[in-house]
Amino acid sequence: MAVLVYIGAALAEIAGCFAFWVWLRMGRSIAWLVPGVASLCLFAWLLTLVEADNAGRAYAAYGSIYILAAVGWLWAAEGVRPDRWDLIGMAICLMGGAVILWGPRSA
Repeated sequence: MAVLVYIGAALAEIAGCFAFWVWLRMGRSIAWLVPGVASLCLFAWLLTLVEADNAGRAYAAYGSIYILAAVGWLWAAEGVRPDRWDLIGMAICLMGGAVILWGPRSA
């Protein structure tokens, strides 16, 4: 369940940030901020759904899924195919996120 929530949160965060990018960097209408802010609010709410004892761990593990989504965005939305270094770095981050979220903890 956590992975699905993280994927939804990552897509919402990237979409929200991209709306600001479109407005500021591409010179589009300020109206882009309305769905952008809504998307960022959705992102924040989704992160609260993750089953984790501490917010910091939930956010740290989320970072790895965000990197996966950002590399996917690079390819799907920007038309830039990830190279092997993008993929290797993404894999390392995903492993780190899994360790942070699901690693055994001592009481």
